[in-house]
Amino acid sequence: MIIDLRSDTVTKPSKEMMEAIICAKLGDDVYGEDPTVNELQEYVADLLGKEAAIFVPTGTMSNQIGVKIHTNPGDEVIIEKDAHIFYFETAAPAIISNVQMRTLPSLYGAMNINDIEEAIRPDVYYFPKTTLICLENTHNRHGGAILSLDYFNIIGKIAKEKDIAFHLDGARIWNASVATGIKLKDYVRPFDSISVCLSKGLGSPSGSVLVGTKEKINLAKKWRKILGGGMRQVGILAAAGLYAVKNNIERLVEDHENAKYFAKEISSIDGISIDFAKIETNMVVFAPPKNMTATELVAKCKEKCLLFNAIDKNKLRIVFHLDISRKDTQKASEIMKSLF
Repeated sequence: MIIDLRSDTVTKPSKEMMEAIICAKLGDDVYGEDPTVNELQEYVADLLGKEAAIFVPTGTMSNQIGVKIHTNPGDEVIIEKDAHIFYFETAAPAIISNVQMRTLPSLYGAMNINDIEEAIRPDVYYFPKTTLICLENTHNRHGGAILSLDYFNIIGKIAKEKDIAFHLDGARIWNASVATGIKLKDYVRPFDSISVCLSKGLGSPSGSVLVGTKEKINLAKKWRKILGGGMRQVGILAAAGLYAVKNNIERLVEDHENAKYFAKEISSIDGISIDFAKIETNMVVFAPPKNMTATELVAKCKEKCLLFNAIDKNKLRIVFHLDISRKDTQKASEIMKSLF
């Protein structure tokens, strides 16, 4: 049996989710006539306390439309240097929106507030115009780190005072909400747009949702079409997403508990280095023993049917999800211990 901890995107639809897919009511979504898509969009918009939402096939498309609807060519976007939009989305902001990214370092994904204020360009003709600030919660490259509501409120106030749009890559905002107990509506209130993912911890096979004002989501529909995201009887996918948001949010606590259990178990291995302060949700980031590279440890575990990823030469990431039980978690830690 393979224990796959590479990402929470590797999940398979449950029997109940498959039944929801089979029974989905369908229509042509390009005409706005797919009832299941419409229900999903209305449900997620209400869940996040925003006016409207649009269903798209991927998180990258959702984020990139989010960037596009708030910017003009030649503008500048302030973003954390390891943010998914900048790090993993193939220079899409430069290609699609023709914008420049102003990257800032951070501690656990939260850029320094003074750094953000200083990065906002003055209104001078030889500078690009700062029109958007992007944050990410939870933060992927920082091991599922949670950004606080207080932090969001502070940055949101700065953005509003400077007439700058505020976008959240909330692919895993579900995890942050469950871990903190903060309601989703309260968590995302400062943002003008939010991208949420259905295919990570929630277990849907595909799909993300972009939420915001009616005006911005109407513009987003145009850009979804331009980018090839206009889909037809896509209620088949929307049904899976609808099942996911209605049934799989609260259970994320199980993934968080498994991550903490696993971290505690492997911390006893001589040479393994773990920063427990960073294990806030469903990810465990750790360093291998000094006599072994991250890639070598990945290869050794793969031989024993345990899969996870190296982030860089000296850092590994393990991600827990709904297809991993506590028994699987125990087995994964036993495999790790058996190597040393």
